[in-house]
Amino acid sequence: MSAPLLATKLYIPPLRPNVVLRPRLVERLQAGLHGKLTLIAAPAGFGKTTLLSAWAAVCDRPVAWLSLDEGDSDPTRFLLYLAAAVQTAAPTVGEGLLRVLQSPQPPPIDAILTTLLNDIAALPDPFILVLDDYHAIDAQAVDQALTFLAEHLPPQLHLVIATREDSPLPLARFRARGQLAELRATDLRFTSSEAAAFLNHVMGLRLSTDDIAALEARTEGWIAGLQLAALSMHGRSDTARFIQAFTGSHRFVLDYLVEEVLQQQPAPIQQFLLHTSILDRLCGPLCDAVLGAPAGSGQAALHAIERANLFLVPLDGERHWYRYHHLFGEFLRQRLAQDANIVGGDRAGLHGRASAWYEAQGLDLGALHHAAAAADPARLARLAERSWERLDSSFQSAAWLRWVQQLPEAVLRARPVLCTQHAWALMDAGEVETSEARLRDAERALAALGGPASVPDEAAEPMVVDATEQLSSLPVRIAVARAYLAQARGDVAATVRHAALALASDAAVEPLLRAQAEVLLGFARWAGGELEEAYRATADWIEHTRQAGNLAFALASGFYLAEIRIAQGQLREAARLYRQFLQLVPADDEAIRQAAPHLHLGLALVAHEQGDEPATALHLQASKERAERASLSDWPFRWSLAQARIPESAGD
Repeated sequence: MSAPLLATKLYIPPLRPNVVLRPRLVERLQAGLHGKLTLIAAPAGFGKTTLLSAWAAVCDRPVAWLSLDEGDSDPTRFLLYLAAAVQTAAPTVGEGLLRVLQSPQPPPIDAILTTLLNDIAALPDPFILVLDDYHAIDAQAVDQALTFLAEHLPPQLHLVIATREDSPLPLARFRARGQLAELRATDLRFTSSEAAAFLNHVMGLRLSTDDIAALEARTEGWIAGLQLAALSMHGRSDTARFIQAFTGSHRFVLDYLVEEVLQQQPAPIQQFLLHTSILDRLCGPLCDAVLGAPAGSGQAALHAIERANLFLVPLDGERHWYRYHHLFGEFLRQRLAQDANIVGGDRAGLHGRASAWYEAQGLDLGALHHAAAAADPARLARLAERSWERLDSSFQSAAWLRWVQQLPEAVLRARPVLCTQHAWALMDAGEVETSEARLRDAERALAALGGPASVPDEAAEPMVVDATEQLSSLPVRIAVARAYLAQARGDVAATVRHAALALASDAAVEPLLRAQAEVLLGFARWAGGELEEAYRATADWIEHTRQAGNLAFALASGFYLAEIRIAQGQLREAARLYRQFLQLVPADDEAIRQAAPHLHLGLALVAHEQGDEPATALHLQASKERAERASLSDWPFRWSLAQARIPESAGD
């Protein structure tokens, strides 16, 4: 005699009191009834079962329900429960089918399903069959049975599958036929209003709008994450501080993700997840490099993890780049740090291989980030030296500076080229005194190597010289940097002195560096009222930068060219220059587009001087919007100055 069926597997789970109603999703489920199949695929804790229960309570069709578990991977057991579930909505369907299934030699599965489908096709009214937790099934025979069922569904039956992993069904075929409705994690995540209703009404908290928004962002709308945070906040008075510190290493989150997610995965996937958690973004080749795996295996693993809905978020439409859900990534990194027995879990080694991959791809910031994370100061210093010019020319010196600031002082002072580059980055950031001190460090290091320097050697550390360093040009670079610093202090005489020193050098330096010295002399003439000489020097500088292929610098300098014309009272010519340079800003180059906020700001000031207030407002708004999307060190100063000049001109 066979074991009796467990009736509770056929019950529709009852709704909890005060459940958050989600009419937008219920409407999508209703709209999906025109097709054959609805798929709800999302990681654990996204409210799949709760949503289906709420829909079943208001749906105008009978709903048959089957909650699956690992035991249902046996094909006969699966078909027994499938037939029993169908009979809860249509009692006359499958009469005698249960006896056939329980016989010593049941017929083939396709034959059994054909009988069941024929019975359903004879029904007068449609109904819905929900297969919940299909991810628990691990049997190809059951997957094949489900595929046969889905491909031959009669109009009377709409099939709903809820799963943590993508279904084995031919989903692309159903999509192409317009027979598939889908809800994914991005659809199921709580909106701001739903999060507020859940936290304050269901969980009984009294959180402010800001606290709710912060927690929603922290959890990315993950319902289980919000619930775990809410449970942790009961009785706390410092909710804002707790929300700020809420991470994937919190004990409730940790326990949930260990039990519900990580331990459910095979060992190779667990290892892949843990080791690649060091990456902010993931792609197949990068994962191969970090893991030392054969080419292609990383992409295959990512596809498998995405199909399994393991908190992996695609970052592009081609499914090339991904990231982990923030809390899940933090949880994985915490596990990696705690478990010293994880095979290959040497975090420094993982970061080192990631840094090498980013360097090979010419992705400087990624290489710097992972070199710092690997605690490898020699590699970080070498990468910083080699990437400086590229990052500076694309207005990313502030990002470069963040990593270089992590180097020990002894490492910095031992590298004269890096010291000089650091001084330039500090100068860009407005740290004049610190920049001057770093230039003195560069001169000491250079003197210790036997190069020309104006400061005696006081360094005790051994000097480091990279084979690619061009030490002969360092005195010129230092002189030009000092000219910039003097200009920042308003010291015209010192600006002229240092710029002239740079131009007098017979060292072999690139033309762009000499052009910088010349434009600094032009700025000094500007300060002295020699506007035409300043204009020519600035125009020559712009031409040099364009010839050197640095359109970003050329466009940024266009602001100064127009300002000289404004100082001469030539407003129309200034406006023409601003518009001319704006037309050169490409739409698809983020680095070069950073010049646009300056140019729009200049047009706003010209329009204000001409009494065209609508144009003033238009260009001010354009400048602000574009600046908010960029990281510009000098734009806030110019913006604030413009905000002062405009009311000042009106007598305010």
